[in-house]
This record gives sequence, structure tokens and C-alpha cells, in this order.
Amino acid sequence: MPINITMPALSPTMEEGNLAKWLVKEGDTVKSGDVIAEIETDKATMEVEAVDEGVVAKLVVPAGTEGVKVNALIAILAVDGEDVSAAASGGEAPKAEAPKAEAPKAEAPKAEAAPVEKASEAPKSEANADKPLTDAAPAPSTPAPKAEDGKRVFSSPLARRMAKEAGLDLTGVTGTGPHGRVVKADIEKASASGGAKAAPSTSATAGSAQAPAAPMAKGPSDDNIMKLFAEGSYELLPHDGMRKTIASRLTESTQTVPSYFVSMDCELDAMLKLRAEINASAPVKKTEKGEVPAFKLSVNDFIIKAMALALRDVPMANASWTSSARVLHKHADVGVAVSIPDGLITPIVRKAETKTLSVISNEVKDLAKRARDKKLKPEEYQGGTTSVSNLGMFGVSNFTSIINLPQASIVSIGAGVEKPVVRGGKLEVGTVMTATFAFDHRVIDGALGAELASAFKRYIESPMGMLV
Repeated sequence: MPINITMPALSPTMEEGNLAKWLVKEGDTVKSGDVIAEIETDKATMEVEAVDEGVVAKLVVPAGTEGVKVNALIAILAVDGEDVSAAASGGEAPKAEAPKAEAPKAEAPKAEAAPVEKASEAPKSEANADKPLTDAAPAPSTPAPKAEDGKRVFSSPLARRMAKEAGLDLTGVTGTGPHGRVVKADIEKASASGGAKAAPSTSATAGSAQAPAAPMAKGPSDDNIMKLFAEGSYELLPHDGMRKTIASRLTESTQTVPSYFVSMDCELDAMLKLRAEINASAPVKKTEKGEVPAFKLSVNDFIIKAMALALRDVPMANASWTSSARVLHKHADVGVAVSIPDGLITPIVRKAETKTLSVISNEVKDLAKRARDKKLKPEEYQGGTTSVSNLGMFGVSNFTSIINLPQASIVSIGAGVEKPVVRGGKLEVGTVMTATFAFDHRVIDGALGAELASAFKRYIESPMGMLV
């Protein structure tokens, strides 16, 4: 009996992926554990191993295919002794059932719109947009919208709330979710294009009930944007899955999180001196390239450690928000923003408060390299309890960052610059770095945020505390 190979779920939130490359061809014999394909998610490329043994009877999905649904049939194996041709034709039956249409047939949504909604429909640990972290469901007394033919328009709670705020008529929005359900991406597309009619306000006061609610101000549509530029003066770079995910997550964060910011100036002289001493005393190890230091600490390694220890010292700030409870984390899992070609990813140093500076340094180098090669596993960049974003190497003096949900804080690190400082009543020249913290006010109140920032500053300016 033929064996079906289906698209694997490489993370708990994955709903589709790109079949980047087949590492086998039809007629090849594979064994359990053999790597047979490479699958691309929004931020990583992962190898897929065969579970069963047999001969590759048919590669159902060609290499390079994008947006392959999880559990969709991608290949067929013939077991030992089975006719390969018969297996190739007999294993295609259990394909995924297509969604049933629940409304008059409309133009099919573009394939590239799917990953945006997929990314935003992750579980709460991954900032689920259609099940937001705040209680945003419509009141029970609000009836579900109906189309002109009387049929109910199926939509998510977040989509209904967004449509109401934007003054959009849900009956004029084509749903791309399961069974034609209107989801967040559909509302964003309708708002941007102006394709959905404004719905009359049903909750207006008596003095304003005469006129329908005005749509929320939105940017110009894609077509109108393109009209602003002379033909031939530009080229289009289509959004890939990573860019769509970044846009979706950061938009959700800015729309959901009531953020506030706290800045601290930290003197770096003691830390820079300690760093130089530690690097000078690093043991040497032999490699193919000769003898190299076992580690080389960077300023960012100290910052990661300082943030982790600060969260350990101020445990109430090491938390995440849900609508029913605060999630108090037992360890400081620190995300480190890494720039990769045309994107950004935040691999996580787990239990950073328990690790030495040398271990953190080598781990960050390994994570950053694999991030740039798109070889990270989902568990290496999903979750986390805080993040560090450092633009000091570009000469940036200070900046603010957007909180990476479900985290409740992020620290933005500027460049260390020489400034006049007062020490023991005397004016001296010191190296000063500005650290700007963004906090989710639902989780971290002002005094708590200031306490965390002060703890961070204390470790940066007295770095010997990180070694004990």
C-alpha cells in the first residue's frame, strides 16, 4: 500500500510553507531518517526527514512551490515490493478537502495574502491577532452582519471590531479565511483599497445619528500610490513571507500594546575595562584555522546579561499579558535582534540569567550565523520574555523599538559616546550609552519599569556583579 508524505508542521503555529527543494528524485530509495526536502517557513529553512522506508513513486508538489498547506500531500512512497507506477496513481486520494463556498463565488484572493493572516492567527504565545490579548469581542447584543440575500457573513471577532472602527460594511468584504470567513487581512485589504462601503453607525449619539460614521483615515491604495511615480522610474520587490510576517506582527503590536518609554544614561568605562581584561585572558583553542580565543566578548553580550539579571532581580517585570492573567516567567529568555538580508529576526538566549558571559557570547554568534543562513528552528526564535535591539554600531545615539509580542519589554541600545560626567565632585570625560526601554503598560507600570531600568543600569556600571 503506498505511503503518503504530507507537508509537516514545523512549528505549533505553522499553517503553510514553501517547498524550497527536493533532495530526492522519483525512483530513489529512501530510509527512515534520510533528509528528503527543504521547507521554508517565514523565517527559517528546515530539513525534512523521511519517517518510512520505500521508493519515491511520485513527487506531487514541485520544488519551489509556495504556500503549501500543512498536511497537504507532497510525495508518495512505494513500499518494498510494491509496483511504483501503481503506488504513484493510488496514493493521491487523500488530498486536503477544499473549503466549501458559503457565499456567491467571487474573485479568488491572491496567494500572497495568506501568510499575513497565517502569521497573525498564531496562538496567544505567538501574538494571536484574531484572538487578541485584550478583550475586544463585540458585545453579545450586536447582531452578526448579513448580506443582502439574508445569509450571515462569517467573520472573526477582531475582523468585526476592525470593520466597525473603520466604518466598513462586512457584507462588501470577500473573506479569505476558512469557509469564506472574513479575517483581519481582509479588513486591512478592504480599508487600503477602499473597496468596501462605509457602514452606517449604529451606536452614534442622538446629535450625530443623522450622518453615517466616517471611515477611519487610511493611506492611499496601491493603485493610487503607483500613480504618484513616473512609469519606468521604479521596480517592484514583492513581499516575501518574512516581510509580511514582520509587517503583520509589528502592526498588531502598535495597535494592541499601550507602550511607554523610559531612558537611562549608563556609563560604560568600567564595563569596557573589564571586557578588555576578560578578552585578553581568554584561553586559546586549536582549530583548522590555527589557534583562536575560546571566546571574544562584545558589549552586546554584557547588555544581554545585564537585562537578564535585571529581570531576575525585578521578577514582576518578567511577565506577559493575557486577557485573564499575567504570565510570570521563571527565567529571563532574552531575544537579540539580528539583521538579515531584507528582514529581521530575534533569536532567543534561553535562561540567560544562568549563563556566563562567554557562553552567551558564543551562543549569540551561533544563533546569528544560523539566523542569516535561515537555519534557525522555530523554538529558537519564538516566545522569549524580553528583547535587546542594538544600533550603537551604526552611530545611533538613541531610539525606541516596538515591543515584540508576547513580550512586555524591549531595550534599545545607542552608541557609547564620550561625554562630560561628574565623578566625586569633579568633571571628567566618560563613555556614556543611552538605553531606552519600551514597556507594555498593561503588565509593567511606570514605577516597575523604572525599577527594572535602574537594575539594568546598576549592572552595566558595576559589571563585576555579572561575574558572581
